[in-house]
Amino acid sequence: MTELRGLGYLRIRTQDVPRWRELLIDGLGMAVGSGPEPDALYARVDERRARIAVLPGDSDKALAVGWEVRDEFALERVREAVEKSGRAVEVLSRKEATYLDAEGAIAFEDPAGTRLEVFYGPVLDHSPVVTPFAGRWVTGGLGLGHVVLPATNFDETYEFYTQVLGFLPRGSIRLDEEGLNRVRFLGINERHHALALCPAPPTEEPGLVHLMTEVDTLDAVGQALDRVNGMDFSISSTLGRHTNDKMISFYVRAPGGWDLEFGTEGMLVDERHYTSEEITADAYWGHDQTGSEPLKAFIPAG
Repeated sequence: MTELRGLGYLRIRTQDVPRWRELLIDGLGMAVGSGPEPDALYARVDERRARIAVLPGDSDKALAVGWEVRDEFALERVREAVEKSGRAVEVLSRKEATYLDAEGAIAFEDPAGTRLEVFYGPVLDHSPVVTPFAGRWVTGGLGLGHVVLPATNFDETYEFYTQVLGFLPRGSIRLDEEGLNRVRFLGINERHHALALCPAPPTEEPGLVHLMTEVDTLDAVGQALDRVNGMDFSISSTLGRHTNDKMISFYVRAPGGWDLEFGTEGMLVDERHYTSEEITADAYWGHDQTGSEPLKAFIPAG
């Protein structure tokens, strides 16, 4: 059983903070949050002061994926499990945890090189969440949403997330006829998947395939789609409904070569009855990706 409760936050570095602001705030309709870096963009969708931190830099990189646990005792159990697996764990100082808006945190790399930060005691902002277009995000016990990460050494990475961190298999889709390569979906709460792992070639820096966030109405999704279309963002995948989590969503290409999935009506999993399934199509309808350029995560280094 996993100690992780949900996806807490995503922190990235980018060469184009203003364009990220256009996408997250003006396009998808998130609220401007707060954080320690004066030149960064902090995006807020609920009582957390920020769920997405976009820091300026000279390259585009996924700096850290934050996962939340219940308390300090759960954090200690995660630390012990990761160290037992042979991976080094950094126990963050009080100052470093405060930077993350947490009471306590640890950090380590997964086998694919992605930095993971596990934390407890998030700092809350009790002021009203004032989003530009009155959007309401589905978070709470489901976490921020889900991330899809590229895995260069897929088997080792999958084993780490399932056997060490306790993620639950929530199905797969084949990438070849024999089924030797698959995207695997993994859950830690009622959201169908908080994480998916996708086989990928080695790249210069650990990247991201996409981040999904969910809102409470189809109208909010459609209106956001109209806005980002009008702002000359590339639609990586047209509006459609997924077969596994039943999400109605579209994908938009973010600065840096990653995607943001924006959706609604995601299914909730009842673990008392759920069994892991193999889907044979990504969508019941829509989600046309034929006009999409390759994601940065799938462009080999060199």
